[in-house]
Amino acid sequence: MADAYLAGLLNKYEVDPTRVQAVASQIIYPRIAHWAGSYLVEATYSGSIAKGTANSCSTDMDIFISLSSQTPETLKEIFGKLYTAAQGWGWAPRQQNVSIGVTVDVLSVDLVPGRKQAGYQNWHSLYHRRGDSWRQTNVSMHIDTVRNSGRTGEIRLAKLWRHLAGLNFPSFYLELCVLEALSGRRYGELAANLSLTLEWLHANLETRRIMDPANTANCISDDLTQAEKRAVAQAAGIARARPYYSDFVW
Repeated sequence: MADAYLAGLLNKYEVDPTRVQAVASQIIYPRIAHWAGSYLVEATYSGSIAKGTANSCSTDMDIFISLSSQTPETLKEIFGKLYTAAQGWGWAPRQQNVSIGVTVDVLSVDLVPGRKQAGYQNWHSLYHRRGDSWRQTNVSMHIDTVRNSGRTGEIRLAKLWRHLAGLNFPSFYLELCVLEALSGRRYGELAANLSLTLEWLHANLETRRIMDPANTANCISDDLTQAEKRAVAQAAGIARARPYYSDFVW
């Protein structure tokens, strides 16, 4: 019965890709192409929509902006110029860790600029604002890791809980935590696996280091402070203690 309830929520919050695609193709891509000019390699979905982990109640669209290795500006300058451009477009930009958060036609969009590394097809350098440094990573590998994990249902439910609880928990960090929590567990058991995920977050989030599967030099868990991790862990414990799933996801 619990599995059926949670499966119903997944259907309830299924994303209609047509609206998202329209905003991307008609509004966002033309602006990005004009801004980047000849240095643009491509702009593609890179977040929850590409991975199959999006919910309609909190649709977040990540667009990865792949720039040529010949782009002359530093990564920090690229990040700053994209922020300034988004201000000019009226998108109410917010400087985040590796992305510029904007609002376009009521959709929340994260623009992630990256400079391609010469000689490597999918490897890019990204500006890391929190450390005022840079990261080398492979966004295509991120997408494949999550999309092919067999855990997209549980991830969507964890994201729904995050949304309803109003938590600051970056999506890729959350996704990797779910994969860690459910390693070796049976597939398709939504209720049991959601409970296991909450238990794992409550017990482990504050101390477990989560690394980038594309580059183990990148510690994804550094994207939250200890206080932010504690808030998520405590919320997970509270949710897990509820007698019914409908008490914390609906």
